[in-house]
Amino acid sequence: MLIRREAPADVPAARAVIAAAFAEPGAPGPPDPVEATLLDALRTCEGWLPELSVVAVAGDEREEVVGHVVCTRGHVDGVPALGLGPIGVRPDTQRRGVGLALMHAVLGAADALGEPLVALLGSPAYYGRFGFRPATELGIRPPDPAWGEYFQVRTLTAYEPGLRGTFGYAAPFDDV
Repeated sequence: MLIRREAPADVPAARAVIAAAFAEPGAPGPPDPVEATLLDALRTCEGWLPELSVVAVAGDEREEVVGHVVCTRGHVDGVPALGLGPIGVRPDTQRRGVGLALMHAVLGAADALGEPLVALLGSPAYYGRFGFRPATELGIRPPDPAWGEYFQVRTLTAYEPGLRGTFGYAAPFDDV
């Protein structure tokens, strides 16, 4: 498996991975999961950061996309930050370390770009292993207070403890 920045030719396969990862088992096909349509919308918004759209590829020629993650531009009361997601792994390759590798790669890339933090909505049990913790512990409020402990933040090297306020995702997240 190789983790690398998404290339233009990877876009359809990355979308297919997200759609498959979030499809309801036994569901009768379309419509697409909301995460796939969110990814489409993120690609066309001003918050899209191509350098933080990462794929996992496998196969003899290392051309088969089996995982995808993206971080887009968010803000904490006007200060630039990142929102992570969606992240997905093709169902037939799950539980093989693909998601783990994607998370480490995108967090490393975000840190190298000088970003202060990455926020996400997800399982504390899963994302805690990557250093995420409830955002409210750092004085960062979720866009929706009902998210509680599921709204988490991972600070990076450029983080300043005075960064506090309400987090805002890239605009397409408002339509989810």
